[in-house]
Amino acid sequence: MYQIVVPVDDDVDRAVAQARYVTELPGDPNEVSVIVAHAYRDTNRTTEKPDEESQAVIEAINCLRDSGMAVEQRELYVPVAESILDLTADVDADAIVMSGRKRSPTGKALFGSVTQSVVLDATVPVTVVSVE
Repeated sequence: MYQIVVPVDDDVDRAVAQARYVTELPGDPNEVSVIVAHAYRDTNRTTEKPDEESQAVIEAINCLRDSGMAVEQRELYVPVAESILDLTADVDADAIVMSGRKRSPTGKALFGSVTQSVVLDATVPVTVVSVE
């Protein structure tokens, strides 16, 4: 079974683009297992989920399940990049599919970039998809 981690935020367009990329990968969808991981803006590492589920998570999961893939949902907490990498290692994932936000080089330097950190520190292939 090929395991993919798909970390999403609350942007529906980015989450759907990530899910569509995964569904278009070659091979049998029944041989792919996907973990959709969502980062809440909570600064505490609690196990409580917010009352409402993110629409981006719902849309990504529906897209993946409609293609016949096994999907699981996990929660991520800050620091998000570290949490993504920890999850990837914990589940022995084969790949990460994420979407970056458009930021200026200055914005990345001042505020950091989760995508950039994951790309630089991951031990598995990372695909960064864009929203068209």
